[in-house]
Amino acid sequence: METTALNVLALVAFVLLVAVSGGVLYLTVMEWRDRRRQDSDKRSTRRR
Repeated sequence: METTALNVLALVAFVLLVAVSGGVLYLTVMEWRDRRRQDSDKRSTRRR
């Protein structure tokens, strides 16, 4: 019984780790894309 509880806790911890890591990765990629788009907009505005 104790082993089952520890296995469940380990699984929950792993799932949370993956979810948080995925969220951080998603936010990092979105910030990078947004920064790239803003830089592109600034460059195109200067050319006009």
